[in-house]
Amino acid sequence: MSKHDELSIDQQQLTAAWQRTLPETIHTADRAEVLPDEADPKALRVTIHTAGHQMYTFDFKVTYVDSREIQTTLIDVEKDGRTVDERTDIIQQLVQDYTRHIHECAQALHGLTHA
Repeated sequence: MSKHDELSIDQQQLTAAWQRTLPETIHTADRAEVLPDEADPKALRVTIHTAGHQMYTFDFKVTYVDSREIQTTLIDVEKDGRTVDERTDIIQQLVQDYTRHIHECAQALHGLTHA
């Protein structure tokens, strides 16, 4: 990674762009929240609430490695307010699905982040 390829957008602007774009990349009935990571100016906190009876909540940390590449880290999965085992097949499938949607959102924002 070169110094020239660092993320140069303000974290508040980045957060607002993610708040607008992420709902377009996840399932229509699901709900997403995006907040700035207060400990890391190059990171965001993404929470996805699944639709329907599952009532799962997925918390991710999205860190910009550079202006184009993100690293997505699963922080926690809850069901109805309680932490659940993240290793089950259904949870792993949902994590992979949401991670893909998060990366799609980052790609959609390349014009903003890779200026």
